[in-house]
Amino acid sequence: MLAIARTELTQIFRNRLVLVTSFIMPVAVSAFFIYRHEIFEQVASLGYIAAIVMFTVGAFGLYTSTVTTLASRRQNLFLKRLRSTAESDTSILAGLVAPTTVLALVQVTVILIVFGVVADRPDNIALLIVAVLATLAMMVALALATAGVTNSPEHAQVTTLPVSLGVIAVASWVGISGTEELAAVKRALPGGAATELMLNAWNGGVAVSESLVLLAPTFAWVAVAVTFAVRMFRWEPRR
Repeated sequence: MLAIARTELTQIFRNRLVLVTSFIMPVAVSAFFIYRHEIFEQVASLGYIAAIVMFTVGAFGLYTSTVTTLASRRQNLFLKRLRSTAESDTSILAGLVAPTTVLALVQVTVILIVFGVVADRPDNIALLIVAVLATLAMMVALALATAGVTNSPEHAQVTTLPVSLGVIAVASWVGISGTEELAAVKRALPGGAATELMLNAWNGGVAVSESLVLLAPTFAWVAVAVTFAVRMFRWEPRR
């Protein structure tokens, strides 16, 4: 697994498309929101900005890059060759997704620290960590599911759009309008409960016990995505 992860990390820094998707785009968007946080505070809150940062990195830096990577490795038969080694299927996938996951986690951590310094620190750091980890877990699971229906790296540009744009749209909807209305619907959508959890962690004002309940919808999406991935994931190119 570690050898696969090291190889994959090297490939990430050699691939300009993945490098732009993983680093430049999320950092640029996050920098814009942080720089203009006073304007966005007029319609939302600091927690909303933190949620957008988290999902920008999660959607583009992690989700899209992971789908593209898995589709590319399948297309060039690298997945097939790895499966002929002593590594288990789980170890292979873990090694392939570990670099993008760790890089996304580092990005989110650094950007949120900068945001806390520039604007205001979060109310509950422990809850913030839980929100970030739960969100990244959901995005990895959704990436594995999407990779199952993605035939090539070029195809990934299409198959990843619904989820990547969808979770950011849901985060914006929940972050700006709150959950006073249609709470059940917002929490059930992918990213809705995670956004509310981030809002509670950064803005405060909600009991920790009430916030932790929001983990249930997020991990439900993890379970659904993993189930779908098990059924749809292919190790060889589709014919």
